[in-house]
Amino acid sequence: MKDQFKAITLSYKNAPIAIREAVALNEAGCRSLLHKIKEFTGVQDAMVLSTCNRTEVYYASGQELSTEIIKLIAIEKGFIATKNIQPFFRVLNHAEEAYKHLFHVALGLESQVTGDVQILNQVKIAYKWAAEENMAGPVLHRLLHTIFATNKRVVNETAFHDGAASVSYATLELVEELTRQIENPRVLMIGVGEIGADVCRNFKKSKLENIIITNRTYSKAEALAEECMATAAPYENLWEEINKADVVISSVPGDCLFVSKAEIEKMGQPVYKFFIDLSMPRSIDPALETMPGVFVYNVDSIRNKATEALERRMAAIPEVKNIVVEAIAEFQQWTREMSVSPAIQQFKQKLEDIRNQELARYVKKMNDQEKELVEAVTRNMLQKILKAPVLELKAACLRGESETLLESLSALFDLEKETV
Repeated sequence: MKDQFKAITLSYKNAPIAIREAVALNEAGCRSLLHKIKEFTGVQDAMVLSTCNRTEVYYASGQELSTEIIKLIAIEKGFIATKNIQPFFRVLNHAEEAYKHLFHVALGLESQVTGDVQILNQVKIAYKWAAEENMAGPVLHRLLHTIFATNKRVVNETAFHDGAASVSYATLELVEELTRQIENPRVLMIGVGEIGADVCRNFKKSKLENIIITNRTYSKAEALAEECMATAAPYENLWEEINKADVVISSVPGDCLFVSKAEIEKMGQPVYKFFIDLSMPRSIDPALETMPGVFVYNVDSIRNKATEALERRMAAIPEVKNIVVEAIAEFQQWTREMSVSPAIQQFKQKLEDIRNQELARYVKKMNDQEKELVEAVTRNMLQKILKAPVLELKAACLRGESETLLESLSALFDLEKETV
């Protein structure tokens, strides 16, 4: 079994959002594509990964099937032809290149936010779907578990996943930090523009459950709340919601809304209230911090936190890539050993058959004690005969020189050649 792992990838690096949207697949689409790949190509080992930033297929086959698989994606998405999407796909036909790409994707080296941890969960889900559809063979199983182990090394040995490297991630971390001592904190998100929506979506990854979303257009707040398992509140109730919240996050520009000290003072003296201003111009009055128990954070302080984290992550990239190189080398050693394993098993069985045939000619004349003795002696002899060629085959695997030995062994003992 030679390295036959391949990949096709379409991502934010080589395709605009309109194209990414056109080929994006939900769970049902990914599972359906796996079935189509199996039915029309015969591939038994494949995984489909589709996120907002990428749609990729990883597969093991002796044939180059990128054109066929892209056509199957087009069929799944209802395209009449593939000419509009095929140029955006990058084809990786060399196994080591495909391995490296999947490692880099899963660990966050290929993410828009370097070191994004969410992508690993998406890879795990894609792997789960492949396994459930009986499309995860031994190569994919071993490869994905090697990637998961590699991620643990990256977490333990580098700063690559330290901190929040985007404003929305940093906002989530800040809210979690501020509310650590508050039981079931109430968090109010004002505005559902791009950054406000990103923050809300990040809350899905946290343990915070009491998230309230308000927006001038209530239907937008309602739609985002449904997506994020939050609660929508009418904008007319804004000041009431601010009063009830432990944390208030505003992404509405200051020329549309201004939360002044005077308005907050009307609500009475809060025990603790945290305001996070993500808007420009600012919509939270900095003077609020002069009130006891009130704390104000602005987008600059949050961005600085994100920038520092991103700088640490970027500095850790060489370490991460070195770990990936080691992991791929270890995995490829396993694939080489797998390639000779069937031949070794056949060789062992061939000698075992010879041993049993010869014993059968003589044991009829022996008593039970003699039979046990001859059985033990011949088995030990066989193990010692096997030891040297098996060790030499494994050593040849490490050197990448197993093919010649396998051919000689097959010729000498009439072994079936592995065709996987």
